[in-house]
Amino acid sequence: MNSHQTTIKDIAKTLGISPSTVSRALKDHPDISVKTKRKVQELAKELKYQPNEIALSLKNQRTKVIGIIIPEIIHHFFSSIISGISDVAYKNGYNIMITQSNESYEREVQDVHMLISSRAAGVLASVAKTTQDFEHFRRLEQSGIPVVFFDRVCPEMDTDRVIVDDYRGAYMATEHLLLQGKKQLIHLGASQHMLIGQNRKNGFKDALVGSGFRFEESMFFKCDTFEEGIEMTAKILASGQKVDGIFAVNDATAIGAMRSVKKAGLRIPEDIAIVGFTNGLISQVTDPGLTTIEQHGFEMGKSAVELLLRRIKSNNENIKTETVILQPELVVRESTKS
Repeated sequence: MNSHQTTIKDIAKTLGISPSTVSRALKDHPDISVKTKRKVQELAKELKYQPNEIALSLKNQRTKVIGIIIPEIIHHFFSSIISGISDVAYKNGYNIMITQSNESYEREVQDVHMLISSRAAGVLASVAKTTQDFEHFRRLEQSGIPVVFFDRVCPEMDTDRVIVDDYRGAYMATEHLLLQGKKQLIHLGASQHMLIGQNRKNGFKDALVGSGFRFEESMFFKCDTFEEGIEMTAKILASGQKVDGIFAVNDATAIGAMRSVKKAGLRIPEDIAIVGFTNGLISQVTDPGLTTIEQHGFEMGKSAVELLLRRIKSNNENIKTETVILQPELVVRESTKS
């Protein structure tokens, strides 16, 4: 006799849908179609599914702690987000627990398991660059812990999220370079498995095409750290590829590019103009000052925790998921204006 107790994952696998869809269907969530609800409920009855009472009891014994998973604390952008989160969380009687994945998928999985074990009331997360399997985040949902993603989101889960309009920001940055008379642009961008990488590349591409220029893949380089910015820019300049404008996916990469441009004896912005993306403190103290896109980290943190608190207070039920999109701003400094 098979002693295996039917789980939500068993039902999901049989029907070919996600566990979160099964969970919502069993709760009669308004976002789930009548047809899907009927299929789920009929199969649950057939397989004699019963809710895990232990998990349910744990769900009602959450702490007043909000878990935060970020890639790197040292980045001004992420520290700004933490400031926004803590500002709202403490006013609402919650403490925060900060974990750092250090851009490691394995560390991120460990962080999620720790927060589940700690019975966190909810989790705010920005996904590591190396993460392409999101099963650990689904375990949060299965444990009754709501999760809100910010900046780097999980494309496979229907959750609340807060992002900046990456496409619009990239478009603005590229358009600005073109308006300065730059015609031979390149984009130092992020991995294309990440939505922010895709959106910023698409914004760069569409701004070029919209201004009558052609986009070619030779204009795109996977390069998204300070060290890579130095190394890749040096290689590009040494190769003889003509460049008079650089749009970098973040400020750190842009500043790395600036270092190699200056080392090559070229002038910024006369020979090569450079635009970053973040508007961290370092962009104000570089020489020359870095033109960049304001990403509104503090506001992102506030919005993310407000969405999470709303879901915690409603017991994570019968609330439509929401996506908050913050509008970027172009901050012009000396790296693009003579």
